[in-house]
Amino acid sequence: MDAIHLEDLAFYAFHGLHEEEARLGQRFHVDLTCWLDLDKASRTDEYADTVCYGSLTKAVEETVTKSRFYLIERLAGAIAETVLAADARIQKVRVRVHKPGAPLPIASGRVSVEITRER
Repeated sequence: MDAIHLEDLAFYAFHGLHEEEARLGQRFHVDLTCWLDLDKASRTDEYADTVCYGSLTKAVEETVTKSRFYLIERLAGAIAETVLAADARIQKVRVRVHKPGAPLPIASGRVSVEITRER
């Protein structure tokens, strides 16, 4: 199966368990891989034969910025649901949510969650 990748989409939002995260917010980065059949688009060079990257990005932005979740696991799940609902041609999606400002008990480190969903 073919794939479209959207990587390092950055959004400012208010997700997290702690009150400070809800009040102050922080950056979240999202990577998506969408599996679908791109055979027709690869032959026709027609815009209508593929999924609009801009529309996908705006749909993800709305999910990330218009809701509040305690867990990035739930945020990733909501993004996957949004992507699958955005275009019926997408058969499978992998979502990785990075939370660079996650409150860790050490000086540095990164946290991310990855989920895969399919129809």
